Amino acid sequence: MKYETPRFLDCGEAALSVEFGDSVDAAINARVLTLDEHLRAAPPPGLRETTPTYRALLLRYEPLEISRDALVAAIENLLAPADIEAKLSRPAVRWTIPCCYDPAFAEDIDEAAALLGRSAPSLARLHAGADYRVYMYGFAPGWCYLGGLPQALAIPRRASPRGATPQGAALIGGALSLIAANPMPTGWYVIGRTPERMFAPRRDPPFLAAPGDAARFEPIDAETFRTLDARAAAGETVARREALQ
Repeated sequence: MKYETPRFLDCGEAALSVEFGDSVDAAINARVLTLDEHLRAAPPPGLRETTPTYRALLLRYEPLEISRDALVAAIENLLAPADIEAKLSRPAVRWTIPCCYDPAFAEDIDEAAALLGRSAPSLARLHAGADYRVYMYGFAPGWCYLGGLPQALAIPRRASPRGATPQGAALIGGALSLIAANPMPTGWYVIGRTPERMFAPRRDPPFLAAPGDAARFEPIDAETFRTLDARAAAGETVARREALQ
């Protein structure tokens, strides 16, 4: 649900959460990203950091430099009209991301398919056939959270975490998909792997896709994965970027 006016919630004495809704929704996310862009372009004195999520923008500020009331007033002056937010909910860029669904690179695809009552190839086709929106990075640097997972692939997260994910793992959990940037335990299911590096500290910018971008997965076989992985390891971008606006 989209809130008619944002909610301002304190997060301790030096942080404020500006909440625009309570669900994963492109229009809500557009409001978050619009405010984040405005604040980055012209931050009020005392604002230290902004962190966008699906539905809210977290602001870390210095209370000795700006009061909560003054910060809220500054934010209210930056809120975009609804027509601008609607435009920004439409992605300006789409990424086509290679993904291998071979069980050698998709460690949990058979298990996830069984839980969903379908075959592994059917799961792969559904996952690769969807249009996704990059909502946020979180949990760990470069972990890219994607909305747009087909309802048929919505799956409860594990009761207990699985072992560390491979770099580039494509995962599903709940009603979302995710690309992992580095090995870590998770409660999601690894159903594929991309050779692309979503996060590369020496790249400018280090994050491949920006929140608000669109994304698709392009199925590749194991041999192609190994070829593209070597190229990505050498610093090449193997995903394709397309301007939409």
